[in-house]
Amino acid sequence: MLPDPHTLGIFLVAVSVLMVTPGPDMLFIAANGIAQGPRAGLVSALGVGVGCLVHTVLAAIGVSALVLASPVAFDAIRFAGAGYLAWLGVQAIRNPSMLDLHVRAARRRSAWTIFRGGVLCNVLNPKVAIFFIAFLPQFVDPDAGALAVQLVTLGVLCTIVGTAFNMLVGLSGGGIGRYLAARPGVARIQGWISGLIFLALAVRLAVVGRTS
Repeated sequence: MLPDPHTLGIFLVAVSVLMVTPGPDMLFIAANGIAQGPRAGLVSALGVGVGCLVHTVLAAIGVSALVLASPVAFDAIRFAGAGYLAWLGVQAIRNPSMLDLHVRAARRRSAWTIFRGGVLCNVLNPKVAIFFIAFLPQFVDPDAGALAVQLVTLGVLCTIVGTAFNMLVGLSGGGIGRYLAARPGVARIQGWISGLIFLALAVRLAVVGRTS
């Protein structure tokens, strides 16, 4: 179940820009790509993608349960999410250095160990869980059908976009990570772009994303 074309377009643009912002997952993928080559980078990206699917299911179950318990809870999630996204935006603009990649070569490990590490790197990051809960609900319509189905659909799309980019990072042998690490100016520009997008999403979530 997909949102209307306009909302879907906004969602895909936001996801595309946000997913290229360096973070712990990309650091993990780039490190394995540098240390063990494209295959290890690809396996890392797939592991992170599975982790995102886990967060998607958990977010869908949790948000849907709250809405079934109380419609007011849905608005509470939206406004709490708006505040969190606004905080992320301010942090990205004020501290772009957090986007720098400092990649250390990972020790040689089996493909299964790398894959499992990618899953755990994503699943055990509480910020990812909060992001999914804050980000996905603003693109669903409580009156358009099963909320859980909408959330899972958007989460899968988000995972596909993110995994595609992460695979490029992994297959490049960490080349994208090294490029970003060597150019702090790029990190600063990314910080501003990502920050402004977070702030815009926060405003949209607070102003437009109401159930009534």
